[in-house]
Amino acid sequence: MIKTVTLNPAVDKAVTIAEFAVGEVNRIVSVRLDAGGKGINVARVLHRLGAPALALAPVGGAAGQFLAGRLDEEGIPCRLLKISGESRTNLKVVDPVLGTHTDINEPGTPLSERELDRLRHDLLDDLGPGDAVVFSGSVPTGVPSDLYGTWIAEASSRGAFTVLDAEGALFSKGLQGAPDLVKPNRAELEVWAGRRLDTDDALLEAMKLLRSSGARTVAVSLGSQGAWLATENGFWFAPGLKVEAQSTVGAGDAFVAALTWALVRRQSPQEALAAAVATATASVVRPGTGAGELGDIEKFRAQVAVRHVSFSGRKP
Repeated sequence: MIKTVTLNPAVDKAVTIAEFAVGEVNRIVSVRLDAGGKGINVARVLHRLGAPALALAPVGGAAGQFLAGRLDEEGIPCRLLKISGESRTNLKVVDPVLGTHTDINEPGTPLSERELDRLRHDLLDDLGPGDAVVFSGSVPTGVPSDLYGTWIAEASSRGAFTVLDAEGALFSKGLQGAPDLVKPNRAELEVWAGRRLDTDDALLEAMKLLRSSGARTVAVSLGSQGAWLATENGFWFAPGLKVEAQSTVGAGDAFVAALTWALVRRQSPQEALAAAVATATASVVRPGTGAGELGDIEKFRAQVAVRHVSFSGRKP
């Protein structure tokens, strides 16, 4: 079983606006509502891939009812905790003319200590060797920034494979739990490293340092440029595929889902990275936060070329 933890789920409202202009009146061409939040997105893709997945999330209010209803409609297994507050709604502005995707995200309703304890219980319940847990996304105001690190350590102590996909303090403190896999993008890795990573050598040096800081396996997504993967056996790179993107929302989550599922099944780094890039590509050619079609994933998988890269680090 692969459990996904979404402490800050959201209704993703994606609107299409041609030539979106700040400070001007903009006319919406179309509207799409999806159940969102990074962990929920991961669970959606895992479900599409045929992986045994369970989405854990707190939900409340009218937005929470929508989230529960939509997950039920999609057939995504979930364990939802009803909370007193209102779940958030995030606005995604897609401009097909300018080729831009703008996210306007709410902070999310606070969670009480009792609610966090119940979520922790659901997480650790029946967790053991062979299981996996994906910790991803933001947390509401007031949730301790070391929570992911604490829960990762507890899940690992039960033999579960752990994944961290977060940013800022959630990421740096999450490393203290020694996750099996982390997946920052370039910008998130630059924040952690405290410097620009505008060359391959700089990027690989940071990935190497990240592994020595607690992460066993490191994947870095570069959007349309491709992705890197670092394990104890070396570095691999897969260039991005040229496609016409409909929406980039959830592409990183699709990447995490496919990579996690491949590594849990002990596929090789080459196979895992190719599957992740193909699944992320299949996601961006669809509108909204939906998972890619299996046919598209297989088609793109045949096009992904993964190569091994030799790198020993900077010379002293």
